[in-house]
Amino acid sequence: MDESLTELGEHILGTLEESVLGFHVAFGELNVLAQAQSIARVLKFLRDDPACHFGTLLDITAVDYPQRPSRFDVVYHLLSMHQNQRIRVTVRTDEETAVPSVVTIYPSANWYERETFDMYGVLFSDHPDLRRILTDYGFNGYPLRKDFPLTGYVEVRYDDDEKRVVYEPVRLVQEFRSFDFMSPWEGAEYLLPGDEKAEH
Repeated sequence: MDESLTELGEHILGTLEESVLGFHVAFGELNVLAQAQSIARVLKFLRDDPACHFGTLLDITAVDYPQRPSRFDVVYHLLSMHQNQRIRVTVRTDEETAVPSVVTIYPSANWYERETFDMYGVLFSDHPDLRRILTDYGFNGYPLRKDFPLTGYVEVRYDDDEKRVVYEPVRLVQEFRSFDFMSPWEGAEYLLPGDEKAEH
């Protein structure tokens, strides 16, 4: 199977050499790295080419690498029921550079792109309705970025006195602690009751 995926990767690279930076096969799936500004051309080719027939867009998501200048990998998962194959297409972008929307090629990309925007802050140009889809109105930040605090910025609760949902800054009941999870049987530096008997 890896041979057929490698042949498919070479076919894609040979046809779209200006739009595709490279490919590799891992865990039985073909992975293609594409130019961000050419993603619509690449996906249209993968959908329409007789050797590909990737007619189903399964998912669009992102991966955050904050140490890189282009910190986001935007990842497209496609399925070909004709060829019984999957492909993963990845493009790289930063916080300000928008990736072209592929809603005109795969209509299901609409909500996938909105979710990726909502969770990571990745922008998609020419999207028909790019707004948050999972978080609340006025939500601050992007929860799946690596630099987003685990506690978040606000907490939501129902207030019995006001008879409505209220938003408040996060207050921790106790400070974070640094716990020592070392087992007392593995080199503890203090004496435990009964230790004096073990020496005799």
